[in-house]
Amino acid sequence: MNWKFWEKKKEEEKPVKKKSFFREWLDAITFAVVAATLIRWLIMEAYTIPTPSMENSMLVGDFLFVSKFHYGTRTPKTPLQIPLTHQKIWFTDIPSYLPWIQLPQYRLPGITSVKREDVVVFNVPGIAENNYEEFDRSKWIDFPVDLKMNYIKRCVGIPGDVLKIVDRQLMVNGQPLINPPHVQFRYEVTAKDEINERNLKNMGLDPDDYTYLGRRPETNEAVYSILLTNEKVEELRKVPYILSVEANISKDPEMRTFPQSKYSLWNQDNYGPITIPKKGMTIAINDSTLAFYGETIKNLDHNKNVEIKEGKLTIEGKEITEYTFRQDYYFMMGDNRNNSLDSRYWGFVPEDHIVGKGFFIWLSIDKYGDILHKIRWSRLFKIVRYRHNQ
Repeated sequence: MNWKFWEKKKEEEKPVKKKSFFREWLDAITFAVVAATLIRWLIMEAYTIPTPSMENSMLVGDFLFVSKFHYGTRTPKTPLQIPLTHQKIWFTDIPSYLPWIQLPQYRLPGITSVKREDVVVFNVPGIAENNYEEFDRSKWIDFPVDLKMNYIKRCVGIPGDVLKIVDRQLMVNGQPLINPPHVQFRYEVTAKDEINERNLKNMGLDPDDYTYLGRRPETNEAVYSILLTNEKVEELRKVPYILSVEANISKDPEMRTFPQSKYSLWNQDNYGPITIPKKGMTIAINDSTLAFYGETIKNLDHNKNVEIKEGKLTIEGKEITEYTFRQDYYFMMGDNRNNSLDSRYWGFVPEDHIVGKGFFIWLSIDKYGDILHKIRWSRLFKIVRYRHNQ
């Protein structure tokens, strides 16, 4: 007789089946992908600096970690996407996403907002910039916001600012904005003879910084166009074989600048004034305001069925005489001021295109360096600093 009938009879223990080698690897890879995807979305993402538009603040070959939590990470808009990809599957031209589902996009709370002088990563808004390698316009793709090309620039204007450039000096709300410590401009450099590559390298210049223009017919002097910081300008002027270093400031209108209209005959060195749109800012609609803000209203401010014709704005079939902006906008420029494709050419950056804030450089590789100087050791784990928080 069982006097311990209240005790549950122990079931016969079954041996645990050991996972196969391939199953263990699959589980490990799955966990790593999920963890990396969450970290990349919520906290931090790695980027590479591919162009010299931010030199010398950011160098070509810098590997940069960008903080998502400073400004608040965005919720995904395009959920049908292969993890850890952007527009295409690695090493192919195959799209990495399906546009069938597009979710409303929100921003989680951050610890700060975008400020002037911040180094910011964002999705470049223009369709041309997102298809720069495709010359056939019929093949251009209008990517979802979160899959547009990532650019990195310095924010020089926040919502509501009035921005103007006078002979290269950036003015915000009527006051000069202090240039970043390593800002570069283009200069015309005249030398007694051609400068050999070794001397150019000793000056801290690589092939991305200079262009040989030829010789002056009347004097046979060698002429270069060189991108220089203020410090480099002073150094060059002390070199015996350098005859002159002159600022090459543009005066003539440049038709590529934003906005392309009769009201804005500007260039990269003399630009504006222009007011950066702010959420809740209201403007009267006329030919002039539509020249400045029409494309922004039509393409970026979350409106449907927008038509601009003969100085009139129509939204959803209704003519609008006053327009109120629905989100904030920013003005971005590269620190390499005469070698940067930025807001002077493609316009304002909407708040919903902001990705994150430059945080620190974890690796830097010099493509022009020899085997002993390939890695820029002095830049490893360098924090991106800003004048307003130093």
